[in-house]
Amino acid sequence: MSKRRFLPAFIGLVFLGLNGKALADNPFIVNQGVADPKVRIYGNTAYLYATHDASPTSEKFLMNDWWTWSSDDLVHWKYESTLKPEQTYWGKPSKECWATDAISHNGKYYFYFSRSSKELGVVEGDSPIGPWTDPIHKPLVAAGSVPTAARDPAILQQPDGTTYITFGCWNYYIAKLNPDMVSLGETPRLLQLDQKIGPYGPGKTDDKSFLHEYNGKYYLSWGCFYAVSENVYGPYTYKGCFITKERTAPEFQKGLVFDRHGSFFQLHHQWYFACNDQSWPGTSAHYRDSIISYVHYHDDGTIDPIFISRTGVGQYDVSQRLEAENYFNIEGATQAECPEGGFELRGLHNGSWVEYPNVMNLLAHATISFRYSAASSAPAVLEVHEGAPNGPLLGTCRLPGTGGWGSYQTISARLNNEAGTHTLYLVVHGAAGELLRLNWLSFIPIPT
Repeated sequence: MSKRRFLPAFIGLVFLGLNGKALADNPFIVNQGVADPKVRIYGNTAYLYATHDASPTSEKFLMNDWWTWSSDDLVHWKYESTLKPEQTYWGKPSKECWATDAISHNGKYYFYFSRSSKELGVVEGDSPIGPWTDPIHKPLVAAGSVPTAARDPAILQQPDGTTYITFGCWNYYIAKLNPDMVSLGETPRLLQLDQKIGPYGPGKTDDKSFLHEYNGKYYLSWGCFYAVSENVYGPYTYKGCFITKERTAPEFQKGLVFDRHGSFFQLHHQWYFACNDQSWPGTSAHYRDSIISYVHYHDDGTIDPIFISRTGVGQYDVSQRLEAENYFNIEGATQAECPEGGFELRGLHNGSWVEYPNVMNLLAHATISFRYSAASSAPAVLEVHEGAPNGPLLGTCRLPGTGGWGSYQTISARLNNEAGTHTLYLVVHGAAGELLRLNWLSFIPIPT
């Protein structure tokens, strides 16, 4: 993985590499107080809307403004802009710029924010990074207008443009937004949960709610706890917690399930979860970092516990097995549970490709191994290209049939690569129909 030094506070906003972007693993922006991450995808670019913990020595939440960052690969992040409370109906500086979210609609962008723990506001702009103006000059959800703390806004937007806002503490409320995106289209409704549980144990949830949709179901999460419904208004059935000690690297276990305020998002057919972390040296409960992990869903719709690692996403450590489902981009395949455990890529057919960028520390003329199944007797051909599906050919591997989709074998090939970091594309060729299912790939020597 890339090597980084921790940044003293006096260096400023961000340490920039030669390309003007911040270098990252997990945490993906280190020791800058980037917290409560909400990630939105516009085009092929990820935009991060975040609170800003202002002081590493503070013993309480001290947040003077909100930040926007961007990335096109989830590895390198660039600071874009700051929203100050003076630019909102607030009209003056504050130390209570709490959690936020954003969304686009009809060519405009809307940035929703918490005024302390009391009420919600909104600003709008012509780009994902502003500049921002306050279109209503008053709260979107005023203090005392609902029987919960009106904080921690989260936005769900459906394909037809219908948009909802959720918020609250201990009890969560939802309301449809009007098409203008700056007014409520209905009275906020209480979201019903069949049971309340969270980091404080049974009987309580938390604040930090988020709502996303996957495969026709709605997922209401509060930190790393979640519930599912087939209706956006509920009722919601509690399903569990998707952060576990067993799948969290020791260096990220401080607090474990506490204050995992974050968001789910999808980029290039891959799902992710970004959330707070207070484990890394230089951080604390009031000066936090943010991390990103892959998200995978079981066939029944439940969320597989995520892996929280130092490597993060969008880059790969060749000293470890690379799970095929942890791709950055894909064309012509889907994810599903694997009979051998975990997940696999299915539906790989002639012309399918999978991208794994930033494969680090490859040795020259590396050996690559594939764990796969193939029901067809006609062999598939798996080509490894550099940089693009039609980039320089590094190697070719013939994958004969294994006797059925439930029968797996491992096969290896030698690559014609130079030592270093590479962006690898796996490109499938062969006859019509599904040709193979891919469980994992590896650059570690496989015992014979």
